[in-house]
Amino acid sequence: MKKKLQNIINKISPYFAIVVILIVWQLLSSTGVVPKYMLPSPVDVVKAFINDFPLLMEHAQATLTEAFLGLTIGTLLGFVIAVLMDRFNFFYKSVYPIMVMTQTVPTVAIAPLLVLWLGYGILPKITLIVITTFFPIAVSLLEGFKSADTDAINLLKAMGANRLQCFIHIKLPSALNQFFSGLRISVSYSVVGAVVSEWLGGFTGLGVYMTRVRKSYSFDKMFAVIFFISAISLILMFAVSFLKKASMPWENTKKENY
Repeated sequence: MKKKLQNIINKISPYFAIVVILIVWQLLSSTGVVPKYMLPSPVDVVKAFINDFPLLMEHAQATLTEAFLGLTIGTLLGFVIAVLMDRFNFFYKSVYPIMVMTQTVPTVAIAPLLVLWLGYGILPKITLIVITTFFPIAVSLLEGFKSADTDAINLLKAMGANRLQCFIHIKLPSALNQFFSGLRISVSYSVVGAVVSEWLGGFTGLGVYMTRVRKSYSFDKMFAVIFFISAISLILMFAVSFLKKASMPWENTKKENY
């Protein structure tokens, strides 16, 4: 009985904290402790979201298209770089410092340069997303490749397997767990990167919508789009977790055995 009660408490505790925050937020706004133009109430935010829902979906379509294209290219690029760094030590020593340097520069600083060089179309947005998403993929895959069982690799080599066969049967499966961890991070980065790039130029997208409502001081709409972007990121991260379970059924079997 105590165990069941503890499980129920563990499940509802995150939602309980969210409900408490929303109640306090609503009280602060409705009682005038914090002016509504500074902090619109949750009810106002929900109303703004419902009223602008068709417009938000239209802008979200553009943002998700950019995020998907950038994430796909970033994932492929990260995979290729990780394979080359694992295979060639010289390539690892040459490229890894440059990869780290690309992550130390803020995306807000890179975005204006990309717009200057590539224009106001979709190309600078995709480029910024690729820059922000390939690094977690490359690093997580490299760590996965390095953690492969050396004894299993030596056994395959003793049986006549070549490098490609060792990679496919040993290194790649051992790196899947780290790959999905990196992909979960890159998915959220892709949406944020798309929004940041849209702040500095463009005609459609959630970042463009945010810029317009900010300039008109419609902070209820601003909060609505912020929560909408957060919801999109959470949904995409959940989709990655689902894909991981489908791609790695043996991990689910291990958890059930424990």
